[in-house]
Amino acid sequence: MNDTTGDDSVDSGGGAATGGGGAERRYDVVVIGGGAAGLSGAVTLARARRSVLVIDAGQPRNAPASHMHGYLGHDGVPPSELLATGRDELTRYGGEVVQDAVVAAERLPDGEGFCVVRKDGAPVAARRLLVTTGLVDELPPVPGLAERWGREVLHCPYCHGWEVGSRPVGVLATGPLAVHQALMWRQWSEDITLFRHTGPEPTDEEYEQLAARGVAVVDGEVTGLDVTDDRLTGVRLAGGRVVAAEAVVVQPGFTARADFLAGLGLDAAEAKAADQVIGTYVAADPAGATEVPGVWGAGNVADPKGKVVAAAAAGVQAAAAINADLITDDVNRAVAARRA
Repeated sequence: MNDTTGDDSVDSGGGAATGGGGAERRYDVVVIGGGAAGLSGAVTLARARRSVLVIDAGQPRNAPASHMHGYLGHDGVPPSELLATGRDELTRYGGEVVQDAVVAAERLPDGEGFCVVRKDGAPVAARRLLVTTGLVDELPPVPGLAERWGREVLHCPYCHGWEVGSRPVGVLATGPLAVHQALMWRQWSEDITLFRHTGPEPTDEEYEQLAARGVAVVDGEVTGLDVTDDRLTGVRLAGGRVVAAEAVVVQPGFTARADFLAGLGLDAAEAKAADQVIGTYVAADPAGATEVPGVWGAGNVADPKGKVVAAAAAGVQAAAAINADLITDDVNRAVAARRA
């Protein structure tokens, strides 16, 4: 991503563009992460005439996907194109974007905001933080899955189901959600195979459901994928058998990109589905507020199952809450100054 950082900003709370902890610049809001959630939130804040800096490591979760779906008006648009458009919109309203990673965040010594430390060593001060760093998908350790992730190795049917409709689709079982996945993907294809792999054996009721929907069940561990002319053609089992498949569905683990928040005492919580731990996330209320005052979260870092459109909406909602909080702070400062 381009470094589109502009001129120095001014703290609209009345202070100069300086912060404690060695930080030389202070913004109303620093947004950590420049995906759909971060850019949507940043644009909303910039339109509210807040000074905003987006720090983006340039590692969007959906980078392997060639197109995105389920975003009204943007169906089939490459993810990179959406983000480029968002950065242009932000800078048009005076917001700034810099490509870098954040390695630490802590409160300023005066308690009036935060200091964010970038990987390049540059500290930045902010009155509020919006964390939209997303997550990392942890794939099952089967050779070939990672190389085809986002192409024929898939997770979300609402993102990719239409594209593989009527093709043979394999579901790789690694936990208790596999049967649910197989029955769900059956909506998009009549040719579904559930590979038992390392997952638990289905119950009698689940076997009946799978049979009723025409879902084949294959025992044995999966050892790899067969690829011909750069296209997935089959799933290989430990005994050497290859079962035809043009797409493979997996249940990845979701690991929130949140280690840098440790200095604020904000740790990632366990995310669960069907009583199974599927990853981690940063807990936040419906408006995005975390348990640390002044820090909000939006997008996949706070909602691992959220789609792109949901992440964008969450960013806008969190931005509105942040601006309301800043307005209260501005009013209190003004009243205190008037009384003085």
